[in-house]
Amino acid sequence: MTDLYHFRFMREEDIDQVLEVEHASFTLPWSREAFYNELHNNKFAVYIVLEHEERIIGYCGMWMVIDEAHVTNVAILPEYRGRKLGDAMMNRLMSLAREMGAKSMTLEVRVSNVIAQSLYRKMGFQNGGIRKNYYSDNLEDALVMWVNL
Repeated sequence: MTDLYHFRFMREEDIDQVLEVEHASFTLPWSREAFYNELHNNKFAVYIVLEHEERIIGYCGMWMVIDEAHVTNVAILPEYRGRKLGDAMMNRLMSLAREMGAKSMTLEVRVSNVIAQSLYRKMGFQNGGIRKNYYSDNLEDALVMWVNL
């Protein structure tokens, strides 16, 4: 990763740009209120943004519960995909989780999202099970994945 890209913790004033990434990435995007609540009311939530030339081009988040990190979101603007930025973002999130005392990390991913699954496997995640009808937009199953940190 070059100096053109950098990570920092998400702030309330980032929500508008994060929503652009969210809407470009998900069929069931989170609302402004959901991000506000994550930043201000959820003591378990940790979110980082990825910036390029002062523009937020990606973000990810997790909930830190005791010694387990649960990934909530990982998203990059479509025009920045395919540049290994997802790798860098997941590596940063995993490092942050370790620094905060996590021993394991988990996430859910659509069974049809083989690109994301490939990224997670490259990071050491393994299949942990299926959550049937997890996604409310089309009742698609979610693959649960785990990694020891």
